[in-house]
Amino acid sequence: MNNLLNKSLFAAVILALLVSLAILIHNRNNAPDLTFTTIEGKKISMADLKGKVVIVNFWATDCLACVTEMPALVNTYQQYQKKGLEIIAVAMPYDPPAQVLNYVTQKKLPFPVMHDGLAEITQKFGNVDLTPTTFIFDKQGKQLQRTIGALDFVKLNQLLSVELTAKN
Repeated sequence: MNNLLNKSLFAAVILALLVSLAILIHNRNNAPDLTFTTIEGKKISMADLKGKVVIVNFWATDCLACVTEMPALVNTYQQYQKKGLEIIAVAMPYDPPAQVLNYVTQKKLPFPVMHDGLAEITQKFGNVDLTPTTFIFDKQGKQLQRTIGALDFVKLNQLLSVELTAKN
């Protein structure tokens, strides 16, 4: 009887672990459930962006690759925003807020920018610590791509052309 009870308990524990693992794997590629506060004080939640393709770009003002690719991000935003693209630029926690604001103002960035002063956003995206790091999510909030380093804008434009015309 004890042996049967032990086997049943063991099977229940294994089943619970498998279910937990399946849930973890399923949610791993979903956009984090969070709300951004832009440097202008506007709140944007990932849930509010369902139905749009979303690019979240982690960058820093002292990152050469980041500032080099920023004009191409601006062009991408201007080209695809009306078709359902949203870009959110997240300045790294170590970036001085005044420097971020100065850069955004000088470059007239047209998309929402936030400063992750408390490292909450970088943590929710898997402890991002390298810049640039870019996440791309489809209209349902599923992660399509994570890129560490500069984006390949030819491939990005191909991906956006497909995703933005998808019916879902």
